[in-house]
Amino acid sequence: MSAPALERPAGYGWVLAVPEFRAVFAAHVLSMLGVIVSEIALSVLVYDLTGSPLLSALTFALGFLPYLVGGTLLAPVADRFPARRVLVVCDLVCAGCVAVMAVPGTGIGVLLGLRCALAVVSPVFAGTRMATLSDVLGGGELFVLGRSLLRIVAQSALLVGYGLGGLLLTVLAPRHALLITVGTFLASAALLRLGTRHRPARVRAREHGGDAAGTRQLLADRRVRRLLLLFWIPAMFAVVPEALAAPYADALGTGSPGLGLLMCALPVGTIAGELYAGARLGPAARERIALPLVCLTLLPYLGFALHPSLALSLLLLVTAGAGSAYTLGLDQWFVRAVPEELRGRAMTVLSAGLMTVQGVGMTLAGVAAEAVGVRAAVAGAGAVGAACCCGLAAATRRTPRRLP
Repeated sequence: MSAPALERPAGYGWVLAVPEFRAVFAAHVLSMLGVIVSEIALSVLVYDLTGSPLLSALTFALGFLPYLVGGTLLAPVADRFPARRVLVVCDLVCAGCVAVMAVPGTGIGVLLGLRCALAVVSPVFAGTRMATLSDVLGGGELFVLGRSLLRIVAQSALLVGYGLGGLLLTVLAPRHALLITVGTFLASAALLRLGTRHRPARVRAREHGGDAAGTRQLLADRRVRRLLLLFWIPAMFAVVPEALAAPYADALGTGSPGLGLLMCALPVGTIAGELYAGARLGPAARERIALPLVCLTLLPYLGFALHPSLALSLLLLVTAGAGSAYTLGLDQWFVRAVPEELRGRAMTVLSAGLMTVQGVGMTLAGVAAEAVGVRAAVAGAGAVGAACCCGLAAATRRTPRRLP
């Protein structure tokens, strides 16, 4: 089913009316729940086994670092094989890795190695799923709304998932909780296998001069490169308040309740911005506001230089999160700019780069906070990030757009 070029917004109901998308959406919800439960359970399990806060934190960090490896080496897989097969195999591999984690007696080294394996597979799965959306929904309005719904699920999971995961561990041992993750991955695989139809691979190895040549062709396109940077650079700076939420809450003297509110503020703003742009704005309006919003979305961070109260800090973060609605316009441009036969690897590279730069941003945030303090680090991220975004927006405006 392809998306008509509409000036009026189609609305999320149109997307959910597509049976194949409902299967992809339900599988996404299940896999997100599985990932969240596994992250919490594995972190607690590692801490129980070692008593080391460093190794416990490392289980979260390992969710970011291998993304670059998976996205670089495995990106061509998304186009070389039928998408449904790739998605199902990724889910089965993840289920197998978590099943081994749940086996009593599994050592720390094996647990961390399996965590890395999950992170290597994740960008391939995410990229293939995004490319599948363009097959199911077309490359226009419905694709943008479908991708937006998946992002909203991810942000909502940040709000409720960790709390529910924590409650789950009050009644289940960590290894037993990991078995729930195995079940969610298997259910996701079943939904994708039975709920989506078979489509042939987009490209063969000999086409485009091989896998490496195909990726080089993708990155050689100036517009594609600039659109990738427009996805990545704002995200790298946007994570700074989340990375520094604990020391900032301590500086405000708000304790754990304040920390929880600070961690929720950005996702709340992001969900609100996405829902408004998806439900109330048409494709043309989303494209018009995309570059202005890219330039403005990090500016609220400058307010942290004024030593705001908790309430004002939350307002600044919600406002910044709402600015991320620019991604709907970028989605339209990106799927239009990428050749269909390279769409899977393009989405994989996008996903891998996004997770990698967020990990880099969190690391740099900690370094900056050590040097200049938490408030100055957040305000500095707003200033430097906004300047980078304005430069990228100006450069992107100068590159020719491809017509739908």
